Amino acid sequence: MKVRVAVKRVVDFNVKVRVKADNSGVDLANVKMAMNPFCEIAVEEAVRLKEQGIATEVVVVTVGSSGAQEQLRTALALGADRGILVESLDELNALAVAKLLKAVVDQEQPQLLILGKQAIDSDNNQTGQMLGALTGYAQGTFASKVELAGDKVKVTREIDGGLQTVALNLPAIVTTDLRLNEPRYASLPNIMKAKKKPLDVVTPDALGVATVSTVKTLKVEAPAARLAGIEIAGTCQAFLEHEHRLVDHRNQNAVDDESGGVIDVDGCLADCLGEGSHCDVGLAGGLQAANQFQQLRGRHRLEEMYPGRAQVDAARRPIGS
Repeated sequence: MKVRVAVKRVVDFNVKVRVKADNSGVDLANVKMAMNPFCEIAVEEAVRLKEQGIATEVVVVTVGSSGAQEQLRTALALGADRGILVESLDELNALAVAKLLKAVVDQEQPQLLILGKQAIDSDNNQTGQMLGALTGYAQGTFASKVELAGDKVKVTREIDGGLQTVALNLPAIVTTDLRLNEPRYASLPNIMKAKKKPLDVVTPDALGVATVSTVKTLKVEAPAARLAGIEIAGTCQAFLEHEHRLVDHRNQNAVDDESGGVIDVDGCLADCLGEGSHCDVGLAGGLQAANQFQQLRGRHRLEEMYPGRAQVDAARRPIGS
């Protein structure tokens, strides 16, 4: 069985990215590049299938500049057999990449296609699904476990409610999640061997694919710097009073409270959740105030982040239930 793996060249996850002075994009000059971490997981899974005797050949494919050959050689050092570079200097969106990968699939005819669920630079999480639509193949996304048996692949998916297992007919597409495996490191002998493995370079024109993008990036900006936090002394009553003043100020357009930063909500609620609490508004009142604050900031719900989840749930339960 032939397995084809798609990989992407991205800025190394340890590098702090910088925006160009003209805000036209990310500054890539003298920046360390690496294989997308989710793609490393995809390569590892394909190599494991080969080691188990299930896969007969592992082919890695990438789309990008000639510099992406470095990531293909890395994949070859990890155990892949052959590499294909679709060389393009254009800024390609997910749909254009999916069309190019589909053209490669038509030539290679693999039985299993493995991709990372998303790239850490664009975070689109689109290419695998678009490729499934273009090829008509069944797809199992966010895979945390992959099992092949006969002409089917069983994929355990990570979903919001837990885990979901689907059985797909081959050929199929699988996108990998973080918990699928732990990628290996390439050994020096394998790195040397990878230099001799075949690596083909093709162009979009040779594949008959137009890569003209319908999306144009207008401006790229760095995230706003995080402002210093403030700490409110006292119990939840002080927190509530601060909240009321904050809302009143907003309603009166008197001040913009964005300079307020982050309030130490955990410290406030610790008084309510601790044993022997003497909180003057009670747990329910403290949670209500905290939720109001979180909604104003647009952050995660406090009770999902606070360790005392069981006590929070009990406090929210209607009396007598």
